[in-house]
Amino acid sequence: MTDRVVDLPERSRFVLERDGEVIGKALYRREPGVITFTHTEIDPTIQERGLGSLLAKSALDAVAAEEGTRVVALCPFIAAYVERHPDYQPLLTR
Repeated sequence: MTDRVVDLPERSRFVLERDGEVIGKALYRREPGVITFTHTEIDPTIQERGLGSLLAKSALDAVAAEEGTRVVALCPFIAAYVERHPDYQPLLTR
């Protein structure tokens, strides 16, 4: 079983795949220098804890790798993840 997160900019989302099947997504809107996360969900039939966190961490790590891009966390899950992980707080827009 292999989980991986992939950015699909043409669909404005990061997806969490398990063995090639999408089991979660983090939707976003992009503007120059800003990515706004609007919604995150994991397939409700999968009861494993930590999948949402894996998706959030991977998406935020991808944004952090883009020099100068900031985050707006409209999605409550992404906002809560950033609150629990202060290393990501510098990504937030002021």
